[in-house]
Amino acid sequence: MRPLPRRIPVLAASAVATVLITTGCSEVQQVKEGVGNVQQCLQATGIVTDTVKKITGLMDDPAAMEKALHEGGAKLGDLADKAANTTLKEAADGVADSLKSLNVKDANDAITAGRKVAADSVKWAERLTGACS
Repeated sequence: MRPLPRRIPVLAASAVATVLITTGCSEVQQVKEGVGNVQQCLQATGIVTDTVKKITGLMDDPAAMEKALHEGGAKLGDLADKAANTTLKEAADGVADSLKSLNVKDANDAITAGRKVAADSVKWAERLTGACS
């Protein structure tokens, strides 16, 4: 029986190492993507929470309230554009559109918008967190 050339065990070891490294790298990538999704989910719900807090103190300033609503919508829109998770992207876009659609021109509009945001904010948060699970 003829002995194996020295190169064959070295090539086999290289092939095994390559497979292990490649598999490990893909698992690391999956973990990174998962962490990124969780971070984006937390950011999305944080944007909604911050927007609700801001507008609560702006009931007597319709212009500032409208600006805060539109800024919150824009932040969610930006997050949606960067989201790797399509379900989160769709949810964030939907909530962003809802925030941007609220027009506050006077005190009556401010009260109406404040009530709508108070009523809908829980649904928005549930929609965003549901997109992440």
